Amino acid sequence: MTMNLLTLIVLLPLAGFVLNGLAGNRLGKGFVSVVGCGLPIVAFMATVRAFLELRATGGSALLETVYTWAMVGDFRFEVAFYFDRLSALMTLIVTGVGSLIHIYSTGYMKDDASYARYFAYLNLFLFFMLLLVLGRSLLVCFVGWEGVGLASYLLIGFWFEDPAKAAAGKKAFITNRVGDAGFLLGMFLL
Repeated sequence: MTMNLLTLIVLLPLAGFVLNGLAGNRLGKGFVSVVGCGLPIVAFMATVRAFLELRATGGSALLETVYTWAMVGDFRFEVAFYFDRLSALMTLIVTGVGSLIHIYSTGYMKDDASYARYFAYLNLFLFFMLLLVLGRSLLVCFVGWEGVGLASYLLIGFWFEDPAKAAAGKKAFITNRVGDAGFLLGMFLL
């Protein structure tokens, strides 16, 4: 596999989060829209390419190690991505449907004063969802799970000036803590 394709798929939405979060308000809605929608679309195209590579290998999973956190004996704690038929399907859905949601959001949010912040949060959600889907280890999946919870809180409570929407964001955050308990219990049992 060339140029760390799986890492690229994951990092493109993160780049959108950083660019729109830091410069979106200064550079305007055109910049935010191009970055916010363009990078997820590029991630979708990279996913299609990875899917074609997966088919070319006869279905043998693609594996990419980005970083090794620690080694304890023979056990390695790594940031690694795993792309098999199931994760390929999920990644195609996440990047494909995510790109359509981003495009739809350009019209839905067009008059909102916090347009750049919304797209930054939406890109952040996509990044964490891709970590969850492509993570090779339970630890990477758990980081993705936690990030999806954070991004959900940020998006659900986006209009935090409205008490009902702020309360809905808090409820989503607390509900995610219940899921955390199950996830952590499963990790410890394994």
